[in-house]
Amino acid sequence: MVFGWFKSGWSRVRTLLSSTRTTLTSRIRNLFGKKIDENLIDELEEILFEADLGVPIIQDLIDQVRLLLKENPEATVDQLIDTLKKTLLQEISHLPFSLHLNGNGPTVILVIGANGCGKTTSIAKLANGFLKQDKSVLLAAADTFRAAAQEQLSIWAKRLDIEMIRANYQADPAAVAYDAITAAKARDIDTLLIDTAGRLENKQNLLKELEKVEKSCHKAMEGSPHEVLLVLDATIGQNGIEQAKLFNSAAPISGLILTKIDGSAKGGVVMAIQKQLSLPVKFVGTGETLEDLVPFDPEGFVHSMFYEEATE
Repeated sequence: MVFGWFKSGWSRVRTLLSSTRTTLTSRIRNLFGKKIDENLIDELEEILFEADLGVPIIQDLIDQVRLLLKENPEATVDQLIDTLKKTLLQEISHLPFSLHLNGNGPTVILVIGANGCGKTTSIAKLANGFLKQDKSVLLAAADTFRAAAQEQLSIWAKRLDIEMIRANYQADPAAVAYDAITAAKARDIDTLLIDTAGRLENKQNLLKELEKVEKSCHKAMEGSPHEVLLVLDATIGQNGIEQAKLFNSAAPISGLILTKIDGSAKGGVVMAIQKQLSLPVKFVGTGETLEDLVPFDPEGFVHSMFYEEATE
């Protein structure tokens, strides 16, 4: 599914990845002014680590570079960068990047993530995207343990002029999810977005709660939730992988939304997370407005990581 707000392409993403691009492209070009030997490989490996690509991907990249230099000792820096790009794309090309939409009844999307990751704002951005596709949207506030979370979601619902299902403070989140699906079916809603709690300070309770919510969705509508999207703050780097493993143990994740892709986040972590978790990034947050969420484009992202502004 390609949302209508994808009007600016990847120009915004390229801007946000400028620091990553400087780390990779500029330093690699400078590196190739030296003699090609194991010392060069070690320096290249260090550059890749600084981009936060993670050990599994870096090992594959170095193997491919060694193969390139073995077959062609006179390889140019452009050939090297091309090898890095192709290898990165191969790492994630098998992943399903499109949203799975239900063709018979509402599409139920369960949105999970730690408090403070940008989850509620991401839900609003998703809702906005569906509305722009002329889809009806219903929100559900299943984070019943934080009154502020319900209020924040309520504010977005009013701004977008859509309805929201909510319950009293500390009500059963699973019951909220069940009631929301029932309402979505009765009202012939196209898309239901369910917000959930993210209290990592009490992991055991969080996991049990998410398990109940996921089961409640299936009970209310067989086959749902159709998507379980984990929202991750990209600035936490490799720690995001551990967060994802935790949430995945409670509600099997189908895709990721990465927020806060900016100068403080090393762009390589986007690739690292997908490689190590075998989960696709489905959306990337690029700012604070409702339009600042773009469907993940593997080729566009890799291009933005490596190519200098003058060549874009």
